[in-house]
Amino acid sequence: MKNYLTCGLLSAALLMMAAVANAGVKRIDLPPDGVQLKASSLPGYEKARLACVACHSAEYMQYQPPTAARPYWENMVKRMKAVFNAPLNDADIPDIVDYLVKTYGNEQAK
Repeated sequence: MKNYLTCGLLSAALLMMAAVANAGVKRIDLPPDGVQLKASSLPGYEKARLACVACHSAEYMQYQPPTAARPYWENMVKRMKAVFNAPLNDADIPDIVDYLVKTYGNEQAK
């Protein structure tokens, strides 16, 4: 009886190990992002490139109102950090907001 129990446990363990080995690594292939952030010499450009588009397309910025003022962009960036856990340092937020409002918001050079 003891041998049957040992064989049963051993068989179950081997089956579980085989299932895990066959599961492999799952991979998700996303389509290429057709929109990039607008290049800028502002310090917030590089910070936005590293933080913002790590989570969503740069196309998201294009859908924001071009009349959006600085408080709108500041609230949006802070919301991304607080609600969506965006990888932002608090010290970088003013630079990112400055870049966004001057590139996509109401402080764009005309």
